[in-house]
Order: sequence, then structure tokens, then C-alpha cells
Amino acid sequence: MIEIRAIVTDIEGTTSSIHFVKDVLFPYARKRLPAFIETHGDRPEVQHWLHEAAKEAGFIEASRQEVIEMLLRWIDEDRKSTALKALQGMIWREGYEAGDYRAHVYPEVPARLRAWRAQGLKLYVYSSGSVPAQKLFFGYSEAGDLTPLFAGYFDTETGPKQETASYEAIATAIGEQPAHLLFLSDIEQELDAARAAGFQTGWLLRDAAALPTGSAHPAYRDFDAIPV
Repeated sequence: MIEIRAIVTDIEGTTSSIHFVKDVLFPYARKRLPAFIETHGDRPEVQHWLHEAAKEAGFIEASRQEVIEMLLRWIDEDRKSTALKALQGMIWREGYEAGDYRAHVYPEVPARLRAWRAQGLKLYVYSSGSVPAQKLFFGYSEAGDLTPLFAGYFDTETGPKQETASYEAIATAIGEQPAHLLFLSDIEQELDAARAAGFQTGWLLRDAAALPTGSAHPAYRDFDAIPV
């Protein structure tokens, strides 16, 4: 096997349960989004992302209420919108700081991340959630502040997670040849795109009845099983 020098990991279904995001974070943001926009809509960063959301939707003119209703619909559709993710991240920050919840991580993940760092590996995150939301997630995890373990973060501003060019851009940003990078995810199409860019890959299938055989991606039940 070619030497791995850095690991890039997804979050949902990989380091952490999908249920935390879908059953805790999404409902929290959905409930609070209308009031958040009404009370914070004059902040420049909020205005920026509301404008980007309206532009993404093709609105030439739209009232604030129309944009709010569109964003709520996008939450229900789990739309991978950079603007929506940025706004959700701002709302989630308030929840984390208020102690309303802590981000779930699978039990073995913190120790394994620390072990990889002790080996000299650099660790990165690539998630559809915004970079600020990723930092909040690992900063307010059930295992404490894990952000010192990561060298960098990537979101959909880098590109969609199922496009090869996104992983090529990540490799360039990290400054390593793709062959020396390992990408971890629970989504096969993301792994396909990373592999096409030259990455090594690891398929996390925590709840699978049986791990697949004959796949292009080595499959693992948890981080402890990954031979790095």
C-alpha cells in the first residue's frame, strides 16, 4: 500500500451518527430559522447568504418571507445548498453555545483521531455542512473540543462531494499527491469521485448486516478497523 500522509473524513455516518444531524440539528434550525432571519437579517453575513440563496433559486425579486419559506422547504428536502448550510450553521452556533446539545461522535473516533495525529498524519474534514458548522460540530462534541486535531476543513464551496474535481482541489489545497490521501465516507458515490481523483478510500458501513466484497473501496465497520 502507498504511504498515507493525510486523512480526509466525512462527518454524517462516518465520524458521527446521521440521526444526530437529522433528528437534532435539522429540526433545531428549522424551528428557529424564521425568527433568526427576522432578528438578524440586517447583519452583513446574513444578508450575503440570503442573497446567495435567492440567486440560487433564480429569484429576481423576493420578499424576506418568500426566502424564508424557500429555505424551510430546502431543509425539508435536505438540499445541499451552500447558502442554506451557512445560515443553519449560524443558528446551530447559538444552540451549541447555549448548551442545548453536544455533537455526537462514535465512541472510538476521538481516540483513533488522536492516534493518527500521534503517527504524524494530518487530518481534514470534508462535509456538505459549512466550514463554520464543522468547526462547531467538533468544537462542541460529546468528547470535548476535537478541533485541535484537524489541520483544515472543506465544504461545498470547494465543490460537490460526488464530483472528482472537488477532490482534486482538496489535494491541491493540502499539498499532497492524491495517492497519499485517504478519504473516509459512508457514501459510495463520494468514494467513487475521490478514487477517480487518485485518493485511497475507506467505506464506513457501521450498520450493514455484512460488509460488501469485490468493491473498489475497502469497507470497515468503525475507525479502529482501518489499517493506517
